[in-house]
Amino acid sequence: MITPLGDGVKTSWSNILAGKSGAGLISRFDPADSVAKVVCEVPLGDGSNGTFNADHYIEPKDRRRVDDFIVYGIAAAQQAVEDAGWTAPEGEEAERSGVMIGSGIGGLPGIEEASVLMHERGPRRVSPHFIPGRLINLVSGQVSIRYGLKGPNHAVVTACSTGAHAIGDAARMIMLDDADVMVAGGAEAAICRWGLRVLPRPRLYPPAIMIALKKLRAHGMKAAMAL
Repeated sequence: MITPLGDGVKTSWSNILAGKSGAGLISRFDPADSVAKVVCEVPLGDGSNGTFNADHYIEPKDRRRVDDFIVYGIAAAQQAVEDAGWTAPEGEEAERSGVMIGSGIGGLPGIEEASVLMHERGPRRVSPHFIPGRLINLVSGQVSIRYGLKGPNHAVVTACSTGAHAIGDAARMIMLDDADVMVAGGAEAAICRWGLRVLPRPRLYPPAIMIALKKLRAHGMKAAMAL
């Protein structure tokens, strides 16, 4: 589990019980012209005090080739596998073990960066790793490669319900005898200028959410999108 409250289940859960918040001002870029300025970012650091250090989960060279949602997905999968005490399967067991990890929007920050790069410096400057580093199903792909899982390999894309749907679909695959073991969940990292321009637009929300927002404003509270 990688969350704005820290790296790992124990850290995140302890901070929840302590009433701590993962929200704060944007630190990844200058939010001066951003619609939303308060977000929930994963705390980065050297791995101490619950901070997330990508080097503990993925080689720096590989890290540079993929978007953050893939890094978070790989890290969470590693934690799940280690917590279960499960070892990499072989032979028929590997063919009966699969992955079902989804993402609501995938590598949006990477797409944004590549678009600007291509506009300013031309298409030759865009990395050949652009596509495999942004596709939603590549979280499942990376995890299956790492652990040698040769069974079902899928990705779910259902907005904010993605993680829950992935777990449910994985359980259904086991129920239908398509697999014996499934690594399942969701990964997201959409905090970027594009994401913050499009997502926090109230007129796009259903009436029930609009009513809730109006009630917040009536009580003098400001609503901010937390990604």
